[in-house]
Amino acid sequence: MITGELKNKIDGLWDVFAAGGLVNPLEVIEQITYLMFIRDLDDADNKKEKESAMLGIPYKSIFSEEVKIGERTIDGKQLKWSVFHDFPAGRMYTVMQEWVFPFIKGLHSDKNSAYSKYMDDAIFKLPTPLLLSKVVDSLDEIYQLMSEIQSTDVRGDVYEYMLNKIASAGLAGQFRTPRHIIRMMVELVDPKADEIICDPACGTSGFLVSAAEYLKEKRKEEIFFNKDKKAHYMNSMFHGFDMDRTMLRIGAMNMMTHGIENPFIEYRDSLSDQNPDHDKYSLILANPPFKGSLDAESVSGDILKVCKTKKTELLFLALFLRMLKVGGRCACIVPDGVLFGSSKAHKDIRKEIVEENRLEAVISMPSGVFKPYAGVSTAILIFTKTGHGGTDKVWFYDMTADGFSLDDKRNPVAENDIPDIIERYRNLDKEAERKRTEKSFIVPKNEIVDNDYDLSINKYKEVEYQKVEYPPTEEIMANIKAIEADIAREMEELEKLLKG
Repeated sequence: MITGELKNKIDGLWDVFAAGGLVNPLEVIEQITYLMFIRDLDDADNKKEKESAMLGIPYKSIFSEEVKIGERTIDGKQLKWSVFHDFPAGRMYTVMQEWVFPFIKGLHSDKNSAYSKYMDDAIFKLPTPLLLSKVVDSLDEIYQLMSEIQSTDVRGDVYEYMLNKIASAGLAGQFRTPRHIIRMMVELVDPKADEIICDPACGTSGFLVSAAEYLKEKRKEEIFFNKDKKAHYMNSMFHGFDMDRTMLRIGAMNMMTHGIENPFIEYRDSLSDQNPDHDKYSLILANPPFKGSLDAESVSGDILKVCKTKKTELLFLALFLRMLKVGGRCACIVPDGVLFGSSKAHKDIRKEIVEENRLEAVISMPSGVFKPYAGVSTAILIFTKTGHGGTDKVWFYDMTADGFSLDDKRNPVAENDIPDIIERYRNLDKEAERKRTEKSFIVPKNEIVDNDYDLSINKYKEVEYQKVEYPPTEEIMANIKAIEADIAREMEELEKLLKG
């Protein structure tokens, strides 16, 4: 967790942007992302120079020679953050706008730059030299505080805190899945060191980051003390796709600030023929968009074979099945309508998951989980691709609390089902005896089939009604008359006092 002082500095940085006329949180964090990249480029270069001097390994700095930008040739050292941040505001602005930004956009030919492919369409949007000077000073202060905090994850925590600014705006449907819900889903699927993990609608890469953090916590020795597994973790484990280039840049930076050196984050319409992935991933974690309908012509034909519809939430489920290897698992969030919708497409996709694969769990979440951005009721589906069935029973859980109030304020509260959900899911053998009146229970497959593959928990949950005894009508009427007599007497006394 980041400290109050660091939070205040980040909030102050946001205020600097607002005072300078940049108020769109997506644009603000995009500009911060560029500036962090520019600063990191300098830091990484300085670190490698020191290491090469200590170890006697040759290293050629990307800033060491003259650099050609457009028609001009300049001294590369002027592009270093540690050099230009001391320039007067006007000169710093010119250097940043005319030299540094074109330089980072042209870095894609430099194989040492992991970030460069996310920067090739970067646009410098800070409107004045004064604003740039203030932002650079604020970032220097934030980096100084980060260096003083003895935590390996402080960089990631800072970026997550910034990403919350996007969430608070709820821009254009770009609200983020709450971090604690993502973490719960990751804990439920318990990623292993050899996974190939994908989020086909990755946004800010929250699911991928959480999976990476979980692996770092639970399988640190297995991964980081093994050269091949560490290389897999850094370069080929994490895959994310999105159609919003701003979110891709932010998502890529989010991964890299959490220590993933070369994540595969790519611009791609996952539902179209642009996505060639079949039988590739061992784990999919996702909260795909529920934004309604797509043009059927833009959707890949083999997805439509499984589920002929224009509804994105159904198409993504068919996509997950296609992208997973046999034996691969998926934990995804779906709107409640997916569970009980009566259209042919709704029934077809539920039947496909239950009959042709193995559905393991349906966790019903309260509608307040995504507030204040959306009040939609959602559920988590956990299933394994088998291609030949395997569902014999399904575990249902009725989640009613997630540790936060279910109103727009989402303040922390004591009630929280998440630890119980994880505990029960990890011990499903103990769930068989539970009654349908409890928070969780097992439903046999044949009952689900008999109910048209309905997966809504209310279809199977039994409610215990408690008998309430009311007094006889005569007694209620007598009480009302007695109250009226008391009121009349007191009004009379009040009248006397007023006259007296």
